[in-house]
Amino acid sequence: MAGQSSYSRLAGDDEAAMISGSEDYDTKKLRLLGYRPQLKRNLSLLSNFSVTFSIVSVLTGITTLYGTGLEFGGPATMVYGWPIAGTFTVIVGLAIAEICSAYPTSGGLYFWSAKLCSERRWGPFASWLTGCLLVLFPVSMYHSCVLNTTALLPCPVSPDPSHNATPARSPPAHGAMTFSKSPAGSGGSGGGITAVDVDRSGDSGQARLNELGYKQELKRDLSLLSNFAFSFTIISVLTGVTTLYNTGLNYGGPVTMTFGWFVAGAFTMTVGLSMAEICSSFPTSGGLYYWSARLSGNRWAPFASWITGWFNIVGQWAVTTSVDYSLAQLIQVIILLSTGGANGGGYLASKYVVIAFHAAILLSHAIINSLPISWLSFFGQFAAAWNMLGVFVLMIAVPTVATERASAKFVFTHFNTDNSAGIHSNLYIFVLGLLMSQYTLTGYDASAHMTEETKNADRNGPIGIISAIGISIVVGWGYILGITFAVKDIPSLLSPDNDAGGYAIAQVFYQAFKSRYGSGVGGIVCLGIVAVAIYFCGMSSVTSNSRMAYAFSRDGAMPLSSVWHKVNKHEVPINAVWLSAFISLCMALPSLGSLVAFQAMVSIATIGLYIAYALPIFFRVTLARKYFVPGPFNLGRYGVVVGWVAVLWVATITVLFSLPVTYPVTKDTLNYTPVAVGGLFILVLASWIFSARHWFKGPVTNLGG
Repeated sequence: MAGQSSYSRLAGDDEAAMISGSEDYDTKKLRLLGYRPQLKRNLSLLSNFSVTFSIVSVLTGITTLYGTGLEFGGPATMVYGWPIAGTFTVIVGLAIAEICSAYPTSGGLYFWSAKLCSERRWGPFASWLTGCLLVLFPVSMYHSCVLNTTALLPCPVSPDPSHNATPARSPPAHGAMTFSKSPAGSGGSGGGITAVDVDRSGDSGQARLNELGYKQELKRDLSLLSNFAFSFTIISVLTGVTTLYNTGLNYGGPVTMTFGWFVAGAFTMTVGLSMAEICSSFPTSGGLYYWSARLSGNRWAPFASWITGWFNIVGQWAVTTSVDYSLAQLIQVIILLSTGGANGGGYLASKYVVIAFHAAILLSHAIINSLPISWLSFFGQFAAAWNMLGVFVLMIAVPTVATERASAKFVFTHFNTDNSAGIHSNLYIFVLGLLMSQYTLTGYDASAHMTEETKNADRNGPIGIISAIGISIVVGWGYILGITFAVKDIPSLLSPDNDAGGYAIAQVFYQAFKSRYGSGVGGIVCLGIVAVAIYFCGMSSVTSNSRMAYAFSRDGAMPLSSVWHKVNKHEVPINAVWLSAFISLCMALPSLGSLVAFQAMVSIATIGLYIAYALPIFFRVTLARKYFVPGPFNLGRYGVVVGWVAVLWVATITVLFSLPVTYPVTKDTLNYTPVAVGGLFILVLASWIFSARHWFKGPVTNLGG
């Protein structure tokens, strides 16, 4: 691409810039630590991952110690112990990754010990002790990870006395450096490269935001953990699996849920990886619609941005609607069971009471999202911990308490074809059952929409996306297994005549405790754990919605844009928060007239949102294939291949989830998903043709404002 240089990492270290203007960021950082590069730096992210993944090697570890697992606890220890050990291992890995980012040297652990001692006199001893442990116990996988990340052998040099070996952490001087910048409205095709002075905050994400044509308006206070927490909480396996467990049981049952989860998870990861790569290059709150504008070229940028933006924001509103309405329905079931159940004269709230629950939940979410971002960060991290621990509690407690449990053969091989939908094709049934998994694994674009509030967002945003998906896949599978081991009679769980009124998971929880203790109170408490998780899911969804609305209105794409992109004294887009809550309430109102109409609307939550995910990826692998400039996180030469797999998967599920779910097809059984998604497309396209094409120019810079 003529006239455009590669995107540097923009660390903002004055010392690094003074050492050598021609060296890359990693070399500068290494020199700051007192070493010169000697090994060839040629490993991509995938190569680095491959080395560590090969050393972890589940085939090696499980094969060699499978006898130990069988001897001490057997299947239960191995099945449930795996995600427990895995979760705490992820915590260790996250802590090590944070330190590695500050000190990227081949010495790794022993170097970190020396640098992190609060008392300098303990540095040599700490380094010696850590190094000896590494030599004595060479099984350290993390050491290998760090070595291959930096591809550098420590070689002491005599640094300039004016430079301390520890990188500077204080904010550098204002206006000390200029960066090449493409105007926000450029299609990324190489035109319009200018130089612009940016605020030297010392944050690579903020520097990159300035490069992209935007000034910092939101408070940048989120860590990597907080960014991850928002996406993980919105994905929320407790929310998705619980609310659509009936669908999984009805269409295929255990086999569809157990193995279909990994099918959907694997392809979802390709979508997430492609989005993460683009997010690293363009870390803005606008996310998907901004990416489409930059990747589609000058000619198509406004139209691509318009289509992507409206599918994204309407899809997000539909997600919030479906999540909070699902919580309202779960509260309805909890009240029913708490008052005696459907067979014991329990109180079943009317649809008007349910919509009142929905409104109250949205009101509370709007109030919480009006708080400063530091509070939201705390709630987000707490929510992520609640989701994680909640899964472990339920997946262990429910099958343990149940007096009758399913066999492993049932959980892993039983394929339920006994449905009332009139569908007999096994493949068709399996495909329809995937909806539970695919609906759950949605909403991880939140990490992209929170990038303008995330520190070093060009790195932490992408990591937030892929870690949220990856951990959700592992944790979600454990939850599905745990609950399914407590399933014995599928028809009875789906029957509207049971105590929970046909709400399958609620009946599983309630019956498990009632069969052992004579009371289903424990099951109701378990439903309370799920309800709290769903509440946090909705809270984070409103957060993501509001940031998208803020960014979209900042670029003038929404009616009354000047109102919605205003921020308050806490640097929160307060008007966008309340707008998102209000629209989500309005989208639930059709449930008062027809659940069919409501289900058609919320179907946009899956298909509409995934179309928005796929559009910028499609532009990246087609129109922008030759000029896309990656950020710190990139897939290297595999980016195009992974991108095409992601696009084809979205095209596939768009068709599959538009197929009829019940035969014969009538006005009451018709799958209205294509009607809803097609209707949205027609509205967005018509608004473009008759109005927006005359005034909407795509993302615009606000640096001069």
